[in-house]
Amino acid sequence: MKTKHLFISLFIIITGTISAQDIIGDWNGVLKVQGMQMRLVFHVTKTDAGYAATMDSPDQGAKGIPMSKTSFENSIFKTEMAAAQIEYTGKMDSTYQIVGTFKQAGMVIPMNMSHKATEKLVQKRPQEPVKPYPYYSEEVTFANSKDSITLAGTLTLPKKNGKFPVVVLITGSGPQNRDEELMGHKPFLIVSDFLTRNGIGVLRYDDRGTNASTGDFTKATTNDFATDVKAAVNYLKTRQDIDKKKIGLIGHSEGGIIAPIVAANSKDVAFIILMAGTAVSGGEILLLQQQLIGRGNGMKEDDIKKTSDINREIFRMITKSTNLAQLKIELTDYIKSNIKEIPGMEIPKDASESFIIERQFAQLTAPWMIHFIKYNPALILEKVKCPVLAINGSKDMQVPSNVNLPAIEKALKKSGNKKVNIKEFVGLNHLFQDCKTGLPSEYSEIEQTISPVVLETMTSWIKSVCK
Repeated sequence: MKTKHLFISLFIIITGTISAQDIIGDWNGVLKVQGMQMRLVFHVTKTDAGYAATMDSPDQGAKGIPMSKTSFENSIFKTEMAAAQIEYTGKMDSTYQIVGTFKQAGMVIPMNMSHKATEKLVQKRPQEPVKPYPYYSEEVTFANSKDSITLAGTLTLPKKNGKFPVVVLITGSGPQNRDEELMGHKPFLIVSDFLTRNGIGVLRYDDRGTNASTGDFTKATTNDFATDVKAAVNYLKTRQDIDKKKIGLIGHSEGGIIAPIVAANSKDVAFIILMAGTAVSGGEILLLQQQLIGRGNGMKEDDIKKTSDINREIFRMITKSTNLAQLKIELTDYIKSNIKEIPGMEIPKDASESFIIERQFAQLTAPWMIHFIKYNPALILEKVKCPVLAINGSKDMQVPSNVNLPAIEKALKKSGNKKVNIKEFVGLNHLFQDCKTGLPSEYSEIEQTISPVVLETMTSWIKSVCK
């Protein structure tokens, strides 16, 4: 019986015919890593030059992210996004499924894809509001004329008529929708709902190039995102149903870097809240993240030190560089001489060392990454004059509070700003969830989206500065 089964399987594979036309369409898969599940979708189209593809990450609220290269030859489908160091390679079988692997930054994860849409994993999120909401909600669009893009979002107000204080919500790093959707959570939906129920209007919008917003996210830096926020503020100033003297900003993570940029350069911003914002260079933040998360995952101290030393030198080279061509030569030589020393780094059997180095270089020299590594948020914080509330969780492993809160306070007070409130929440992580470890792998497992204490703190503080 075993022989017969094998013969039948081989016969189907040999006689099945797969044409180039079969790859065109939508391909769905589920990425399973560190106990989390994340859906991915590739949209493949035919072009004069071959093929093109975009990627959706529905559980992160990201859609239409362009892939840099796509091919389909001899039943092998391959697509990559060089800037993010992402690659998917798989073989289409006779059942028209693609059996393959997803790779990013040396990590290899099995993932099969098919035309069948994958359903979202149902998770308990008790804080998410249920329609109908007891307040006014309007779908809006506004223009960033500087970059010729249109941003789409939702404006919620306590009532349709009146003049209300209003805040603009600014997402963290990576392409996210207006709810800052990630790991099965919608933090900005929760924040927006709570504030609006308590008399404060909220404008939240899809990041450029994400969902209904136009533009190219992959080519933008933190400074570009700041112009999107300024466009949001300018739009609010045209409304008759808000108090133009009480427009504030709430930025989470990278949003906490963006908010001070806008506030320091605009008298239209009345106050800002920094949720896990930073006041040290991006390179230092990345090193601290690597150390804390590595330690939390049980990584050996010797390996943590090796990785930190290598990354620190790479960040130093990027920070000093003023010539991209020369940087490529220096980085390539350095990575090549140290690649075998990087703990956990494995070169896949189907990839050469030079290919891995090239991908590392592409990620490290993406416009956003270069700017982030070099940027020192403290310098702009020293110019912020409006009231500031800076908050963080004691178990935040992405933006450690013991480093950043004191640095934020020091930078703000250096400018003579006396309207500064700094608060650390004990036991909360980077998403401001009550947690056990603070590890990112824990985010999706926690039912709570954001601690009620944080919501109440932000609300009462906004009311106090908007009297």
